[in-house]
Amino acid sequence: MRDDVIEERVYKEAYYIAQTGETVRNTAKIFMVSKSTVHKDVTERLSKMNKTLYAQVKIALEKNLAERHIRGGEATKLKFKGKTKNRVAIK
Repeated sequence: MRDDVIEERVYKEAYYIAQTGETVRNTAKIFMVSKSTVHKDVTERLSKMNKTLYAQVKIALEKNLAERHIRGGEATKLKFKGKTKNRVAIK
């Protein structure tokens, strides 16, 4: 039973990241789990379950890693201008 729940969560997270290109952090917020859980789900668990979907998710994760420094700099810029983004979690 527990394995079915985990497997379902892995697929939901993976399809979400593959379709939207969203970050692990934002995916974790949306699915209300930790970043570590999402990362383990879409790297370790998914690679054993579905290699094709894993390849798609890996592309999105690598893109996010390459862009991370840009987003971080933009967030700092907005912080010091006094503007912050309001984020809402979606179930």
